[in-house]
Amino acid sequence: MSSLFRRQVQPDERQVEAVRAAAIALDAGAGEHDELLRRIGNARFVLLGEASHGTHEFYEARARITLRLIAERGFGAVAIEGDWPDAYRVNRYVRGLGADRSAAEALSGFRRFPTWMWRNTAVVDLVDRLREWNEGRPAATRTGFYGLDLYSLNASMSAVLEYLDREDAAVAARARERYACFEPFGGDSQVYGLMTGLGSTPSCEEGVIRTLVDLQRRRMQGLRDAGDDPEAQFDAEQNAALVRDAERYYRGMYLSGVSSWNERDTHMAHTLWEIDRHLSKPGRPAKIVVWAHNSHLGDASHTEMGQARGELNLGQLVRERFPQDCWLVGFTTHDGAVTAAAAWDAKAEHKRVNPSRGDSIEGLLHATGLPRFLLPLRDDPRLARALDHPLLERAIGVIYRPDTERESHYFHAQVARQFDALIHVDRTRAVEPLEADEPWMSGRAAHAGEAPETYPQGL
Repeated sequence: MSSLFRRQVQPDERQVEAVRAAAIALDAGAGEHDELLRRIGNARFVLLGEASHGTHEFYEARARITLRLIAERGFGAVAIEGDWPDAYRVNRYVRGLGADRSAAEALSGFRRFPTWMWRNTAVVDLVDRLREWNEGRPAATRTGFYGLDLYSLNASMSAVLEYLDREDAAVAARARERYACFEPFGGDSQVYGLMTGLGSTPSCEEGVIRTLVDLQRRRMQGLRDAGDDPEAQFDAEQNAALVRDAERYYRGMYLSGVSSWNERDTHMAHTLWEIDRHLSKPGRPAKIVVWAHNSHLGDASHTEMGQARGELNLGQLVRERFPQDCWLVGFTTHDGAVTAAAAWDAKAEHKRVNPSRGDSIEGLLHATGLPRFLLPLRDDPRLARALDHPLLERAIGVIYRPDTERESHYFHAQVARQFDALIHVDRTRAVEPLEADEPWMSGRAAHAGEAPETYPQGL
């Protein structure tokens, strides 16, 4: 390990005092996030992270900040670390379109593991609030809800064909013939990636690119759906772009883990640029809130991910493209409970979170003795000096392995450069899934009233 990532066993008291002096207490009242919004100012991209995919307080705080940005700063979209087709169904619901009769029903498209990441009670509340906000507003001013991720290869192909079958039979026939290239793999994207990545079978790359070009040509020619949803062409085009990027992602995932990570976050960034293009009007650029894990939204160039492993991420790409027009906000916790699985595709469990390590940023924030606070990192020279040396940072994704936590969930980061601000909630609880299986219910019962026990993964 390079000298950049030397171990620091316990927080230095000078660091603790610097953090305590800069911290702004959060009281959970109506003005809880006043100072954050003041500092965000007129930024157009606010990226709200999370240290786990299963912590209630992270979802709750992000929802409160998001709703204020919409109401007070004119933000017009929420973009999430979720698949495009599933999020677009929610987009139609919050805009007052589609056949779904409730927020929970609109979220029912999120059936791929981990379902609790978006099918939880906190997201239902946010979706209800977005629909309520949009009611009575002109269609052009309604707040949208979009997905940035690329795991929906088959669903996105189906969405493209469904749109083209309605709008252009000739283009639909060509697209169907090209997408048939994936049929020998039985809908298994990973099998496709393995076979093509190893050179065992030709790739479908050329065909998916041609289909995307056909859809882009329709936009440039001014063609669009004649129905009641002016976003239908945009939806189809983004699904086609997702198919292109997912094909490349799966083809590369067996050759290089760094390559597949970078492909995924680059796709998220390009999707964000397209949402921005789609929503921006002359003299009125779009403003977008992004929800994703800290590991995607904290600038990777100031972390072990980027400096030792060559990984980039969405936060880094947003900063590079809009350096004066974005805010990267991370979230941290010391201990409590989390909704997570023990392995991929396993059932959700209500798990204890180990108290954070003393040589981590979470341990440093815990040492202040403050239960809940904002730490404004941007433009604070004293804080930047105090936190310049890399510390461990915890990342719990959809999988949590407390027995191997150091190896599985910690990496080094220069947090004062990684984020513009941190929100720390010292003790947190697990987000509640809409479908809580027996392992989750048993875990919640077992942990009730108890103090938690004394390569980021599934992110």
